[in-house]
Amino acid sequence: MAGDPNLPTTESFALACVRGGADILELGIPFSDPIADGPEIQKAGQRALRAGTRPRDVLGLASHIRRASDVPLVLMTYLNPVLAIGLGAFADLASTAGVDGVIIPDLSFEESDGLAATFSAHGIDAIQLVAPSTPPDRAQAIARASRGFLYVVARYGTTGVRTSLPEDLTSRLAALKKATSIPLAVGFGVSTPEHVRVLRDAGADGVVVGSAIVRKATENPSPAAVERFVADLASVTRAPVLPGSNS
Repeated sequence: MAGDPNLPTTESFALACVRGGADILELGIPFSDPIADGPEIQKAGQRALRAGTRPRDVLGLASHIRRASDVPLVLMTYLNPVLAIGLGAFADLASTAGVDGVIIPDLSFEESDGLAATFSAHGIDAIQLVAPSTPPDRAQAIARASRGFLYVVARYGTTGVRTSLPEDLTSRLAALKKATSIPLAVGFGVSTPEHVRVLRDAGADGVVVGSAIVRKATENPSPAAVERFVADLASVTRAPVLPGSNS
């Protein structure tokens, strides 16, 4: 979560994730009504907002990270912060900052065409999400429309650290692989090396780990601790590990 507890510390944690073996970095833009986020991310977002973090600050942070690393950058935000800046202006600022993709969990697939086209014109991938409740035909349409990767939501509810993964993930991933060749990244509850191992064997191309990293950084605010945690996850498989704001 960008700005938790402040922007320089976020940058140090982000670069620690890169040193630990992360293939993609996801930066969360703090928002006052994060409907998809669980307790860890909500608290992190509240801390970031109290510290005065705004969307333009996060875009500035992305630019700083881009100068220090060529790892792909993804923003996780809600629709209101994008509209507050203006869709075109946001896309232009994000592109200038070196952002590669954007995830907006409160924007429905049916309403995303205009936003996706604007992002695409600026060289930014509009990353779609598929939920457990998504009917197969709709899931396949979403998979075909997504760019960069498809975010496969592992479970019902919000993000957060969990002890186990749903048993139907293997069949869901198999069905999605028949619909698209785009990489499938699984998030929401992924928090341990064993989870990564299970998802690797189930056919996932990547995993999104957010809440567990936020918790680690809160309990032990040391870049070295975050780096070790990410390295443990990345050591399980060659599949990408995406430190993000939303798992």
